[in-house]
Amino acid sequence: MAVSNNLDTRYGRAANRGIRDRRVLWTVAGTLAVVLVAWVVWVGLGASKPLIETRDIGHSIVDENGVSITFEASIPVGRSAACAVQALNESFTVVGWKVIDVPASTVYSRSFTTDVRTTEQSNTGLIYRCWLT
Repeated sequence: MAVSNNLDTRYGRAANRGIRDRRVLWTVAGTLAVVLVAWVVWVGLGASKPLIETRDIGHSIVDENGVSITFEASIPVGRSAACAVQALNESFTVVGWKVIDVPASTVYSRSFTTDVRTTEQSNTGLIYRCWLT
């Protein structure tokens, strides 16, 4: 019997091994639960920010020094914002930039058209982004 106990101890078949395995399992499960709860709280708090969505509608080249840009902005009702639009040339370099102020409104989605002066011929005009002011 003493030889059997020595072999069990030598090769990890001790009587307390089941208790140790359960402790490790509970520790790992507890850590995963804490990480999951922290992630849910982080995502939940981040979702409370008001969202602004933008969409390019179109552009038209006015001449070699201008482009007209039309876009749609969805801004929370009652909040003012500012939007940046840009004109790009063939190599995607910014050749025109303009920031426009968007007043507060009772409508969530609105469309805007603005003219942007350029330093050289542009081939496109896009909304860059909008932010609350």
